[in-house]
Amino acid sequence: MQLAPETESAGYRLLALSATESTNDDAVRAAQAGDPGQLWIVAREQRAGRGRHGRTWSSPPGNVYASLLLVDPCPPATAPQLGFVAGLALHEAVESVIGWGAPRLALKWPNDLLLDGAKVSGLLLEGHRVGPSQKLAIVIGFGVNVALSPAAAPYPTAALRQIAPRLEPESVFAALSARFAEAFSAWRAAARHSPDDPFAGIRRLWLERAAGIGQEVAVRLPSGQKNGTFDGLDPFGRLRLKSSSGVELIDAGDLYFPNLQSDSAGLVPGTTRF
Repeated sequence: MQLAPETESAGYRLLALSATESTNDDAVRAAQAGDPGQLWIVAREQRAGRGRHGRTWSSPPGNVYASLLLVDPCPPATAPQLGFVAGLALHEAVESVIGWGAPRLALKWPNDLLLDGAKVSGLLLEGHRVGPSQKLAIVIGFGVNVALSPAAAPYPTAALRQIAPRLEPESVFAALSARFAEAFSAWRAAARHSPDDPFAGIRRLWLERAAGIGQEVAVRLPSGQKNGTFDGLDPFGRLRLKSSSGVELIDAGDLYFPNLQSDSAGLVPGTTRF
């Protein structure tokens, strides 16, 4: 694995491993040890990969398993927006290597990546306070099905080699590292120049690639299930769920598309912990 040259020039670094328990856990330990951030950790195999709510993430060789550590990248209140920055970068990276874009390649709120309705990637966004000064360490984990997809998953899955048979994980990671650096830089620039709504540009681009906009959806929450129409995102990235009683803003939950033949129910979406 290698970073794209433009990513290295932007100050990002890479730690490449043959195998590990979890690249997210490795990134957290690096932060606790004082790493300054902008560190990518990639592994050819994970022995204890995980997703939302501690669900197991199948991590055999042949796919991309990568985590990015950012230290004090933004105020805590805007940190959840990084999941959308990462999702947009992931969509653009995969589109660049397989030649397919929206609507066949789509983002599922909050940030799964779907190919013809089947999951090809998920994100795990975590926030931790580290060190004596309690700096905010953000870890963004990516799992991308390149060669293999889970055979016994309770939801549709796909691998990118179904579209690009010769695609290698190295190409996907290089594209991802480059696209993330671009999207992150644009997001931070917007925070400086458009402080009233720095998320506007990322939100617009994300919605252009989103699955289910305007469709009937269900959102499963700890308190139960809510149904309505997916009415886009608010300025903070919350899902707008429109129903006969009005619009409700959803911070986090499991999103379902009941009316789609290829339902993505049960997908492991990204999670945010702050």
